[in-house]
Amino acid sequence: MNYRKLGRTGLKVSEFCLGTMQWGWTADEAASFAVMDAFVEAGGNFLDTADVYSRWAKDNPGGVSEEIIGRWMQARKNRRQIVLATKARARMWDGPNGEGLSRAHLIQACEDSLRRLQTDYIDLYQTHSYDGDTPIEETMLALDTLVQQGKVRYVGCSNYPAWRLTHALWASDQKQIARYDSLQPHYNLVNRAEFERELKEVVETFGIGVIPYSPLAGGFLTGKYRRDQPTPASARAEGVRRYMNDKGFAVVDKLDEIAKARNLTVLQVALAWQLNLSYITAPIIGANTVEQLQESLGAGGVSLSSEEMSALNEVSTWKS
Repeated sequence: MNYRKLGRTGLKVSEFCLGTMQWGWTADEAASFAVMDAFVEAGGNFLDTADVYSRWAKDNPGGVSEEIIGRWMQARKNRRQIVLATKARARMWDGPNGEGLSRAHLIQACEDSLRRLQTDYIDLYQTHSYDGDTPIEETMLALDTLVQQGKVRYVGCSNYPAWRLTHALWASDQKQIARYDSLQPHYNLVNRAEFERELKEVVETFGIGVIPYSPLAGGFLTGKYRRDQPTPASARAEGVRRYMNDKGFAVVDKLDEIAKARNLTVLQVALAWQLNLSYITAPIIGANTVEQLQESLGAGGVSLSSEEMSALNEVSTWKS
């Protein structure tokens, strides 16, 4: 496992970040423990969760993923070896302040996450999406308070448009307080424009780490969805239908071509494409089983040639 600095900071994280949205949803606690054990055994140290995971699932009140991680770290006695990231913004309790990025919500949400995670600090505390009802200065001052209290070590954001991220960086600079050192965007070979159109230049200019979620486009880039073939039965099938067009399948075809030539899988080539981009810190990979995790980790250390990168960039380009 290779390690990379998170943006301009000195924090070193594994080249893969293990996403844990599925803990307590599609993976029970035993499976979750097994995957995290295998990830750490392979050299991984970077875990990402959120307070809201997985509140949308039946009989899931939210916070379940954090609770499972907390019990796992207590059982393994490995808190110091883990770079732990979580997020806040979504509704977690009733009432007008049960969601958002106000000082009132963030301070309480952080306390709740610390309790569920059974730890006294969070390595990377992220705002899950921007909140138009709260001044960015209030949000950044609240995050700075958590940093000054020692409850949070670094702060990041997710799903921010370029203008909001730039505004946040400006506010932090003006007030000389904690700033966003990472961005978690939705980014993959069939969804490039959302990040590359404006955000890419911002993160490169200001030294912000990039930890993309959905690097496999919800499973579309695993190779199990093919042109002119029945859609596999899957809970995620509806979510990937937007990619099931000529352009999307052309990307899969090119991935398949490179995979066969390199003795890799389609999934591994899709992840290797991200790992070969200089501005990417660590793609967030998910797995319900150890076998799924090991396939993803097989992309580590894969160096794609300039010709292979150019071919993938050309077939997936969003520019006219």
